[in-house]
Amino acid sequence: MGALAVLACSAPSGAETIVLRDFTLIDGTGRAAMANQSLIVSDGRISWVGPSARLKVPAGARIERLKGKYVMPGLIDSHVHLGLVDGIAQNLQYQTAENIEKQLRLYAAYGVTTVQTLGTEKDLIFPIQQMRQRRGAMSRVYTVGQGVVFKGSYGGVPGLDQSVATPAEARDMVDRQVAKGADLIKLWVDDEFGMLEERMPPQISSAVIDEAHKDGKKTVAHIFYYDNAAELTREGVDAFAHSVRDRAVDDALLGQMKAKGVWQMAATLSREASFTYRTLPFLDDPFFTRGVTPAVLKELASPERAAKLGAAPNFPKYAPTLRHAMDNFAREAKAGIRYGMGTDSGPTARFPGYFAHWELELMVKAGVTPMQAITAATSANAEFMGAKDIGTVAPGKWADLLVLDRNPIADIRNSRAIDAVYIAGSKVPTIWQTCTGRPAAACGARP
Repeated sequence: MGALAVLACSAPSGAETIVLRDFTLIDGTGRAAMANQSLIVSDGRISWVGPSARLKVPAGARIERLKGKYVMPGLIDSHVHLGLVDGIAQNLQYQTAENIEKQLRLYAAYGVTTVQTLGTEKDLIFPIQQMRQRRGAMSRVYTVGQGVVFKGSYGGVPGLDQSVATPAEARDMVDRQVAKGADLIKLWVDDEFGMLEERMPPQISSAVIDEAHKDGKKTVAHIFYYDNAAELTREGVDAFAHSVRDRAVDDALLGQMKAKGVWQMAATLSREASFTYRTLPFLDDPFFTRGVTPAVLKELASPERAAKLGAAPNFPKYAPTLRHAMDNFAREAKAGIRYGMGTDSGPTARFPGYFAHWELELMVKAGVTPMQAITAATSANAEFMGAKDIGTVAPGKWADLLVLDRNPIADIRNSRAIDAVYIAGSKVPTIWQTCTGRPAAACGARP
């Protein structure tokens, strides 16, 4: 079944007016939480939001009373990769419409109602992307299509034609992705701890950035090294998809980024943290285990896998890499650099949905407030992506909502206390209603 057919059959039909009332609102703008609020959803979009005392319930509306609950916009993950894995085995052959649909449902179950894919997707991503203005049970998709790679170096995916060797080829690659419908353009500038011969040189990266801007698209760069971040900032890149991780950022780079409006679109702290473990620390966390199969859990917990990870030559480098990432993200936030939230989920052992909540927790540990982390994952991401109808709880926006039992402003880990998830005003199954690959009784009670 093709991508369009798979997605079309999953979209509910019919318009309904819904009233959610008597909750505390965290609207995604960074404003203080507001108690005793209500909203009206008409045909999938928010038509009114305000104090419950001013609510006028439309005739025939379905009412849901949410006293004691917290309502916020659905999360947006600005850095994911779709369809690369089956379990934790990774191969491009798994990138089918059916597998992508399954992963988008899992993101939605975790309250991640929109994702942005960053450069490893085949062309089948575009029909899926083009259906984001719909009512459905899966996360909305923004995409760069295929990212630009220099001579098949870091970031290249076997089976994808994304390698360029000259500025002319780079410009042509950008134009082809834009013609297919890419929302922005991705480029990789890295050498994987020096294991590759060379990184993308400035004559290629500057051609990518210039051509993307001519085509009216922003650019986002995978970087690792301070020097590349400084050079790309000089060239006019719009955002970074990871933190600088080889050394501390200094006032010179921060000043240059701020002057040119360069975003830290994603710090991917959860990505860096995951590499520091031989055995991941959340294998007994029901919030995680409900989203994976018993076979995946068994493999993740195996001593053989832990030994293999620990013996890898780069394993000792990951802990300092994480420290640099967290410290540099904190410095950027304090300096007034704009930032979003992204995880780099999707490749082996970087799990859709769960990592978004871990990312929020790590952002707060790095030094921002829970409100700042939530704002990054909602309105800030939407702003950078140019997604004008998501990211805040406001009239005219899609009713993509996360309903929580506990206050995430008091403790960011309360983002996991998911009571309900709405996409375009329709409830979708939450992770607490999920029990992947086993009978429901085997998942145990929700904590």
